[in-house]
Amino acid sequence: MAMESKAFNITPADRLADVTEYYFSRKLKEVAAMNAEGKDIISLAIGSPDMPPSPETIETLCEEARKPTAHGYQPTVGIPELRLAMARFYKRWYGVELDPKTEIQPLIGSKEGILHVTLAFVNVGDEVLVPNPGYPTYTSLSKLLGAKIVNYDLLPENGWQPDFEQLEKMDLSRVKLMWTNYPNMPTGARARRETYEKLVDFALRHGIIVVNDNPYSFILNEGEHLSILQIPRAKECCIEFNSMSKSHNMPGWRVGLLATNAQFVQWILKVKSNIDSGTFRALQHAAAKAYDNSDLWHQQANVETYARRRRYAEEIMQVLGCQYDPEQTGMFLWGRIPDIYNNVEELTERVLHEARVFITPGFIFGSNGQRYIRISLCAKEEKFVEALQRIKEAGISPVITKERP
Repeated sequence: MAMESKAFNITPADRLADVTEYYFSRKLKEVAAMNAEGKDIISLAIGSPDMPPSPETIETLCEEARKPTAHGYQPTVGIPELRLAMARFYKRWYGVELDPKTEIQPLIGSKEGILHVTLAFVNVGDEVLVPNPGYPTYTSLSKLLGAKIVNYDLLPENGWQPDFEQLEKMDLSRVKLMWTNYPNMPTGARARRETYEKLVDFALRHGIIVVNDNPYSFILNEGEHLSILQIPRAKECCIEFNSMSKSHNMPGWRVGLLATNAQFVQWILKVKSNIDSGTFRALQHAAAKAYDNSDLWHQQANVETYARRRRYAEEIMQVLGCQYDPEQTGMFLWGRIPDIYNNVEELTERVLHEARVFITPGFIFGSNGQRYIRISLCAKEEKFVEALQRIKEAGISPVITKERP
């Protein structure tokens, strides 16, 4: 006997109305379909390092994974060896002293940290300061958790740094968190000690927690490595994320950390311990090994390789008639599109469908990115050469002066 088909009136949670599918999740489906048709799209869009971790890191993972005791559940706080390595890393590169037992919490990547910090500090209806342009997850996760987004502008005339005069004029009475990200993604603006000093002062005076997302300080950066925790009293009011995805070529490993005062760590741990379990033990040991990578490894992987690729990205920008700041850092190149285009997707869609090269439109990072594109440096040099040739052959080159700002 055939079962009668019934229509069920099932609807998703109301919170889904406030967010859309992540741009790259949606767009990569289109790119996959084009590849299935044999179009061979070159992706210069996503910041997923294409190089491996250090050989010592991989060897440690293999050695530890062979141990029969490595496969059980692990503590949410992370193994002591990993927390000690994280503390050594901060002391070595940033000159920041952290208590590995109380002031560090390992994360399954920084994106997870955004969720846990928001749950630990923000009530439904509280306000969160989010940069425009900025990482889209700051906005989407805050909305999913019932927070109200209050954007603050990052503008080129201010070096893509926060405008503190503008911030002081805002009603901050309901603001709990402020998200910052230096070296900045997507703009490539460098971290500045002056900005960090102003952020700590701002946070202390207004009772706001500043969360600084700091995964890019090793990419194309041969100078001083900056952390907001270098500023006096920063631990009282600031949390810093640091991820191994970019700096150690480990995006799929999902290892990061947050550092702050012991009380904040305990509140965040209360959330995290109810959501997930500790990372695979062998992976934690391997990550601890990676934190001790040599200066030479970082120079070759994070500076020299990306510097070679960056030259090709700059040439693509010039061919497309885009203006860019040659002083920007990080693993992307951010450029302003020519005025001949009504919007950025006019350019990025031409590049995708006519040249078969996928680059990122800046609008996904906020309204202040609507006239910008972002090129990822996470592709082999031969792919950059081919992408450049395809764009030239497609004739996507406006007849304007290629001036840099």
